[in-house]
Amino acid sequence: MHAISRVPKLPLRSALRASVASGSRAAARRSNVVAVRSLSSASAQSDRDTITRLLYSIGTKREVERYLRIFSSSSDASHPAKFAVIKVGGAVLDQVEELATNLSFLYRVGLYPVVLHGAGPQLNSIIESAGVIPDYIDGIRVTDAKTLQIARRVFLDENLKLVAALEKLGTRARPITSGVFSADYLDKDKYGLVGKITKVDKRPIEASIRAGALPILTSLAESDAGQILNVNADIAAGELAKELEPLKIVFLNDKGGMFHGITGEKLDVINLDEEYDELMKQPWVKYGTKLKLREFKELLDHLPRSSSVAVISVDSLQRELFTDSGAGTLIRRGYKLFRHKTIDSVGADRLRQVINDRDPDVLSGEESVTGVLNALKDTPYTIYGDEPLDVVAIVSHPEGEVPILTKLLASRNGVMNGIVDNVFNAIKKDHRRLFWTARADDENRAWHFERADGSFTRAGKSLFWYGVQDVKEVEKIIQGIEEKGRIPRTYLPVGPSAPPHKAAGAASGVRSYSTWANRRIIPGSTRGYATAAPSTEQKRLALIGARGFTGQTLTTLLSEHPYLNLTHVSSRQLAGYPLTTYTKAPVTFSDLSVQDVERMEKDGEVDAWVMALPNGVCKPFVDAVDRGTAERKDGKGSVIVDLSADYRFEDGWTYGLPELYGRDAIRTSKRISNPGCYATSSQLLIAPLLKHIKPEAWPTVFGVSGYSGAGTVTGPTDPDGRPTTVPKVTAESLHGAIRPYALTDHIHEREAGRHLSRLLSPSAGVSGVKLAFVPSVAPWFSGIISVLSMPLNGKVAARDVRALYEERYAGEKLVRIKNEVPTLPDIENQHGWTVGGFQVHSEGDRAVVVGGLDNLLKGAATQCLQNLNLALGYDEFAGIPVA
Repeated sequence: MHAISRVPKLPLRSALRASVASGSRAAARRSNVVAVRSLSSASAQSDRDTITRLLYSIGTKREVERYLRIFSSSSDASHPAKFAVIKVGGAVLDQVEELATNLSFLYRVGLYPVVLHGAGPQLNSIIESAGVIPDYIDGIRVTDAKTLQIARRVFLDENLKLVAALEKLGTRARPITSGVFSADYLDKDKYGLVGKITKVDKRPIEASIRAGALPILTSLAESDAGQILNVNADIAAGELAKELEPLKIVFLNDKGGMFHGITGEKLDVINLDEEYDELMKQPWVKYGTKLKLREFKELLDHLPRSSSVAVISVDSLQRELFTDSGAGTLIRRGYKLFRHKTIDSVGADRLRQVINDRDPDVLSGEESVTGVLNALKDTPYTIYGDEPLDVVAIVSHPEGEVPILTKLLASRNGVMNGIVDNVFNAIKKDHRRLFWTARADDENRAWHFERADGSFTRAGKSLFWYGVQDVKEVEKIIQGIEEKGRIPRTYLPVGPSAPPHKAAGAASGVRSYSTWANRRIIPGSTRGYATAAPSTEQKRLALIGARGFTGQTLTTLLSEHPYLNLTHVSSRQLAGYPLTTYTKAPVTFSDLSVQDVERMEKDGEVDAWVMALPNGVCKPFVDAVDRGTAERKDGKGSVIVDLSADYRFEDGWTYGLPELYGRDAIRTSKRISNPGCYATSSQLLIAPLLKHIKPEAWPTVFGVSGYSGAGTVTGPTDPDGRPTTVPKVTAESLHGAIRPYALTDHIHEREAGRHLSRLLSPSAGVSGVKLAFVPSVAPWFSGIISVLSMPLNGKVAARDVRALYEERYAGEKLVRIKNEVPTLPDIENQHGWTVGGFQVHSEGDRAVVVGGLDNLLKGAATQCLQNLNLALGYDEFAGIPVA
């Protein structure tokens, strides 16, 4: 899995079904002629060619063919099960046709995955209908004789359903429901008939594959005495993988991956050797996530480094397997990366061998190994790579000059396992701008384009760069590089090359062209009226107060912002420690005083400030910025976004809720108060119904928030002596219940009423809005569910209530409207606000609507980034994942 994202060219799934079904019908016709006859080699090759062409719709031809070669060569007659183990979650079995189609796809290109399935949801349903309540201890199903009897029947039924669905598509499949796993009792007194696998017999699996059938396994095991034992399917898949040592271990679930517990973004790649220890310290890594990471690490520690785990949804299986970008979450061991300043630190002989074997310029005879190594002596350089040298990169960086990536040399393993991305990300952390070249015939050329802000190709070579947006600056940099002989070709002028009959090297037949960052689609960009283009100027941000959950979330979001760079982060307790949640560049915590802030503003060191401080604390810092602004000679001043409640009632500040109070005021403002989390959801709930407000009968909002909304306190220091932050309220302290608090006069009650009053029409018959608000804290980490009960001034139908919300929020990218009541998965880790469950009392005079948002995202960090983007001239959604 690489990180090259591509847009599908055609609906692969429907085309695949048609192709597989066609193959099934053809097989049936042939069977009428010759009974029990296998497909001819010509027909099989035709199937493979058809499916391979379909794969080209999800990735480049080179990607697809590369992965087919790798996977096809992983197995042989003596070891036929080395391709993949695919564990199918019980929830995925409900999509049996989709699952069968995707497995048939692999079968028709000659790949034989070993499929093992669970059946937890199906088993629970049948057990409960039989009057048995499922019992779990430590997450393990307690299994008595009756439960096991039902489980055996359920496993067999689900296994045969999948086998039948595969056979229907012309894919041979063999049910294997026993004979593979041997086990002892895990703890008979505690768990009952639950097994701990002691041995895996792979012979039935290999026999199935040699016979041309996909092996379909259940996770039931047998003791030495012949007793059937229940085994968790994830554990069985892991033990199976340890025995088979496949290239891929795939866990299919309905979520489609693993997700960041604060930002909600899918985790594309986890490199355990590099990231595991740090990940396990993160506050959002807990419970099931922490357990999964431990299990994956334990599994991969037993396997070759070429093996990797993927967590994906069933409809993304092909994209995960056959494209560099993948689709779900890839987990691999990886290696720790190094940065060395000398050849001897890497090992001269090892480096010479890598250059000799992989450098395209050396392989073509244009350069020699000695010449490459001697050239390193001319300027300061850093060599980046991983321990086995699957990837080696060399960056030349003379003092005061732009860095150049002179070599990027990767093995097949380095490309396949995404080590190239790790190394490139390490380079980006060290260098905010970079230039590099690549040959036009580089099979991974698309990878370079995806990572560049601009590029230029001429006569067989491409020049790439990131971190520079202005064409004149690019020309100036290239001119300086050429004058000093740091790149071998002439790339000026930056623009279309001379006509082919005039251009040097035109005989190569390679078309010259240039690309810029604006070739990418900017999230949220629309057309329909004339307006200034969003800014792409690089700007600097300082964050005051970053220890809490909101500060951590914001710094993580800023890591993906294309133009806004975090340059200062202040925390008294963490001063001197590195900021680990920001990855664009190294940043160290400082302890900025009021005097420091005033001086920085006076000197124009930053373009924006974010105050992430407790209520009542930030005024001295705001005053310092004001004083610094007054002393600036350029007449400019920085933007401030305050996340506390201190300025939400100030007339001189702009209240930053774009979906309700407009964008224009924010675009022209230098002082923006970020709304509260509960207040945001309450206002979004009430606003569409204001024209139906009933005088003297105020709406009531009952809000339930995850415990992160209660804030943080200082925790124990970690082993390195670094102070930690822990939740002020823990899930354990809530004992599985919710805890109401601030039953009257909550500050968000006044905040929401004050600003909603601005939306009242003169005909409403009321002078202002009041609402009753009752908050509670709940034992989940983040996410607010708000229930609005609002008396109406007349009768309204539920469909009309929904229509009011659709009209009010038409075109809003961060608002999602659904029929059902929003639940926690709809809002936790999501960047927007979700509303649904539209109901009206039987008498038609009271509406009930449910809305929700993540208190750390749309309730804080995402909304802050919206406001920063608007105030700094960027596209509103820059750096915000928008579906």
